Amino acid sequence: MEKKDYYKILGVSRNASQEEIKKAYRKLAHQYHPDKPGGDEKKFKEINEAYQVLSDEKKRAMYDRYGTVDFGPGFEAGAPQWDFGQFDFENIWGDFGDLSDFFETFFGGFGTKQKRPVYQRGSDIEVIQEITLEEAFWGTTKEFDVKTFLTCDACGGMGGDKSSGVKTCPTCNGRGEIKEFQRTFFGSFSQIKTCPTCGGVGNIPVNLCSKCNGTGRIKGERHIKVEILPGVSNNQLIKIKGMGEAGERGAGTGDLYVRIKIKPHKIFERQGDDLIVKKELNILDLLLGKKIEIPTISGRKIEVEIPPNFNLKDYLRIPGEGMPRMHSYGRGDLLVDFIIKTPKKLSPKLRKILEDELS
Repeated sequence: MEKKDYYKILGVSRNASQEEIKKAYRKLAHQYHPDKPGGDEKKFKEINEAYQVLSDEKKRAMYDRYGTVDFGPGFEAGAPQWDFGQFDFENIWGDFGDLSDFFETFFGGFGTKQKRPVYQRGSDIEVIQEITLEEAFWGTTKEFDVKTFLTCDACGGMGGDKSSGVKTCPTCNGRGEIKEFQRTFFGSFSQIKTCPTCGGVGNIPVNLCSKCNGTGRIKGERHIKVEILPGVSNNQLIKIKGMGEAGERGAGTGDLYVRIKIKPHKIFERQGDDLIVKKELNILDLLLGKKIEIPTISGRKIEVEIPPNFNLKDYLRIPGEGMPRMHSYGRGDLLVDFIIKTPKKLSPKLRKILEDELS
């Protein structure tokens, strides 16, 4: 289709102002209006079409650059619409080079390529370490091995022989990025990606390390020693800086997070900094006012008396016999949950004594 010269149709120069364009349009529209004597419908439509484009700054800029704004049957004056079925994306994008150049042209740099990204830091790692409730009470030190990426000992993490220097990456020619083309339903698009060969640096070692194949890291095991403080909570995370995955070619190393899992205890149940212990209580011992022996997490046993008018449905609280408080001084409490145990059979003598006491 032959391109129309809208400036020639309106009889104005290419650097005409908006006021000049409007003035020329009004004059010609009045002259060629179909309802006027000597009017020309075809000429009037051309004049109107030219004005619709040149009076709109965005359309005018596109027309000045490409010679048209009619990229397909879907275009309507005043509000461009695109018919994707007939729009030739491949030819249009070919003029722009790639999408980032397109956005930079029309939107002031939006989508501008970020050149030469550095290698990424190694990933963080999380492991689970099980301990007993006693170990959580006293504190402990645990040692274990973690499979991860380690800095290559052959090249010191550089990926090659440092004395041989580096050379320009042949894949990206030193840009640190490559252009990847993709064909879609809408046409061909290009996308900027970090160069997979040099990782965005733009150069590679002249002599690649044979042990790590130029990555600067190898698979191995890292020996970990972690100190677990008294009073540690279940599911608490302990961070060990720099003990995660080694980064590629000298990039930073990730961190290691040790998640503490406290095994269930046969006697004690933890509730925050407090401990709960169940204790069978013989009703006769209760009536006779005997002292009750209670186990503690520290291993020692203590004797307690049940206070008068005590509700056996409540916990008997023994202060300071729970878990150490990590963020403050002191310890939690030990809560005794009594389970009443009645005798199988009372002797006649004991029955007589109880009847006398209760009468």
